[in-house]
Order: sequence, then structure tokens, then C-alpha cells
Amino acid sequence: MAELPILSLLTFLPLVGAGFILTINGDDDLGKRNARRVALWTSSVTFVLSLYLWFNFDNSTAAFQFVEKMAWIPTYNINYHLGVDGISVLFVLLTTLLTPICILASWDSIKERVKEYMIAFLILETMMVGMFSALDIVIFYIFFEAVLIPMFLIIGVWGGKNRVYASYKLFLYTLLGSVLMLLAILVTFNQAGTTDIPTLMDTRFSPSLQIWLWLAFFASFAVKVPMWPVHTWLPDAHVQAPTAGSVILAGVLLKFGGYGFLRFSLPMFPDATVYFTPLIFTLSIIAIIYTSLVALVQNDMKKLIAYSSIAHMGFVTAATFSLTTQGVEGAIYQMLSHGVVSAALFLLVGVIYDRLHTREISAYGGLVHKMPSYALVFMVFMMASVGLPGTGGFVGEFLVLVGLFKVNTWVAALALIGVILGAAYMLFLYRRVVFGALEKEEVKKMLDMSPREWAVFAPLLILTFWMGIYPMSFLDMMHVSVENLLGQVQLALEASKSAVVAGQ
Repeated sequence: MAELPILSLLTFLPLVGAGFILTINGDDDLGKRNARRVALWTSSVTFVLSLYLWFNFDNSTAAFQFVEKMAWIPTYNINYHLGVDGISVLFVLLTTLLTPICILASWDSIKERVKEYMIAFLILETMMVGMFSALDIVIFYIFFEAVLIPMFLIIGVWGGKNRVYASYKLFLYTLLGSVLMLLAILVTFNQAGTTDIPTLMDTRFSPSLQIWLWLAFFASFAVKVPMWPVHTWLPDAHVQAPTAGSVILAGVLLKFGGYGFLRFSLPMFPDATVYFTPLIFTLSIIAIIYTSLVALVQNDMKKLIAYSSIAHMGFVTAATFSLTTQGVEGAIYQMLSHGVVSAALFLLVGVIYDRLHTREISAYGGLVHKMPSYALVFMVFMMASVGLPGTGGFVGEFLVLVGLFKVNTWVAALALIGVILGAAYMLFLYRRVVFGALEKEEVKKMLDMSPREWAVFAPLLILTFWMGIYPMSFLDMMHVSVENLLGQVQLALEASKSAVVAGQ
């Protein structure tokens, strides 16, 4: 196992499964069932293999581990280079966990073009794992952009009535931002002569150049988060996407931007990071408060949770640029917790949508009388979303607020408003859907959760409480890497100050 190319295996095993599904003949019930089984088995085996990373990761070092490197385009020193540290390894594990859950959640709801749907999800998993594992900036960019193709198809083919509009909006927003990042990558290559990410993280670009490079990367990462005001694609994408599409969009794809800030913006452009921190704080607070207020007036459950996701990611961006250990660790923890909780919330919407075929809040009420198990599971994840102690949401928000308070008490105080508003809109949603009198005839006919649906939620329930009760199992993995990242930033800032003083 010592020489097992585990990251390549995790990256491309789903692609092998997708290729196998292509060989399945027929689009009848047998063909559909076989496609589902192959997708579930492939994604499940990928998750089990990914646990090798968890059990064999050395959290005492900030060095990249499980490294694989081979020449790809030697003329330009571009290599196939993979590896993970204490930050990226957790996102790889999140990706491999959510993919089989998405496959299982789609078991009955996707009835047409099942083979193509399963292929799209497995290709999507390959791109996501590859992106988090890439240690060459060209490889990173390829995976980062290739994610758009299967996601575009998942929304555009299997989405709602306005799916084509939503898929094109997603594609154009993210592509336009990424064009600027591509230009910045070319500049960094021209300056440093390499596309190796660890080398680029140690390269010192001039402060004036950092400003432009930071803005170019920011254009792409801000759309992916998404930050206000480039957030408008997300509610449309969530509303139109099939349930599993929303799960993977909120659970993993929104983390691309936060991960990009941590991997590139902070270590590569530290002077620009400090310069633009007030801008990030401002945009983050606007996102937290404004989108929380918008969530309060939503009638569509998916749209409410989508705006909630934007608000939660506002905490992430603010904490990331606090440049404190608690803030950055809180941002990573919040992303992981949000990945689990938001995935569960969208799955919960999917459960009742499959029964009543509407997401309007007003169409429900009194579900606790017919679906007590559903009401219990919904309560757990609703409380986790608002940061109830004992759940992962509390740990993430607490660390974020501690980190922000250390650098700017006003930003921390304004972020607290978002915590209060978050409790308001989630309790509003829960009360109207679950409690109240059971009056509607359609709701009276609804059945409680099936064994398959329990199987979907069980790992998410366990993980939510695990993250809330024993957070050190996750914080220990990321701590040394976060300390090293902030140490790199601090050294670079001190070097810049020394250069300025010497120049005077």
C-alpha cells in the first residue's frame, strides 16, 4: 500500500465506472437498474478507498502527502502532480462521501436517461477529487473548469422547467470569471517559470503585480463561493437542479472558491490579501445580512436554503481573510459542516417533493402528524444549520466569530446579526412545513421515510453529531497546515516591509 497511487485511483476510478455504464445495453428497466448499481458500487468503493487517506494521514506535518508526480508536458515543465495536505484531504473525503449519497438519493426520482445521469455524476466526482488533489496549477485549472460540463448537463437535462436558463447562467458566470484566472495563471508561469503549486506558494511576486493577480483569481473564486453581488446564479441553479444536483452544488462546488482563496490568494499574494481585506469584510457582511433577509421572504424551500448557503459562505470568506488561526480553521470547518448540513437540507426537500411535487412552503403544514421520523431528521439539520451546540454548525460558527473578533469587533458583531437571522428563517421554514394543523388532503396521504431514505440520511446524521461533539478529530488534521499557511503569509508580509524600509 506504501506505493499505491491512491489519489490517482480516487480520481479516475469513477471515470472507469462511467465507462462501464457506457457498455450497458438497452434503456429498459434492467439497463436502468444496472446503471444505478454500477454507479452506486463505483462511488461507494471510491469512498471506502478514500478512508485510506483518513487513517494514514500524518497530521504532524504541513507537507503534502500521498504525492504523485510525473512529467506531462516537459517542454513547459508542466507535470501530472497530485498531493493533499491537512486542508485539501478533508474536501476529498467530503466529495467521496456525498457522491454515493447523491446516487442513492436519485434512485427513484430519476427515471429518464438514467445511464447518462449516472455517467455525468461519476465524471463530476472525478473532476472534483482531481481539483482538490492537484498540485500543478494547469492540472488544477483543467479540473476546476471541467466540473462545469457535467454540472451543466445535470441541471440542463434533468432540471426543472427553467433548467436551460439556469444551466446557461451557471456556465456563463463561472466561465467568465475563470477566463481572468487563466490569464493570471499565464502571468504567474511567465514570472516564476513553473506551474508547480508548492513552488508558486513560495514565490514572491512584486506587490504591484500581486494586486492584479489577486483580482484575477478573485474574479473566479468569488463567483464560485458565491459572494455578493455575483451570487445571483446560485438560487436559479438550485431551484432548477434535481435534488442530487443541488446536494453536490451546495455540498462541494461552493467550496471551490473558499479552497481557492486558501490555496492561492493567501500564500501567493499576501500583500494584496491584506490590501483587499476590508473589501472582503464588506462584501461578506453584505452577503450575510442581505441574503439572510432575502431568505426570510422566500416561498420556495429550495430558494430559501440557497440564500442560506450564500449567507453561510459569507462567514467563510470573512473568516478566511481574518488571517487568524481560529478564523481560518473556522472557515474550513464551516465549509465542511455546511457541506454536510446543506446537503441534508436539500435532500429533505427532495423527500417531500417526490411525494407532492411542489416546493412551495404554503403547500405543506402538519407533516409531524404523518411523517414523525422526517420531522425529527429535519429538526436535527435545521438546528445544525442555525449552530446548535452539539452539532458541527456550532463549532464552525464559534471559531469564525472568535477569529473575526480578534481582528475587527465590528465585523464580528455584524456577522452575529446573520446568526440571529439564520435562526429566524430556518425556524420559520420548519414551523410552516412541519408544525400546524394537518388540513391539506394531499399532505394527509404522504408516507414517512422509507428504508432507502433512512440510508441516505444516516451517515449525514452521524457526521453532524461527530463534528459537533468531537471536533478535534477534524481540527487536528488541518491545524499544522493552517499554521504553516499563516506562517508563510506572515513571513512574506515581513519581507515586504523590510524591502520597503530598505528602499527608503
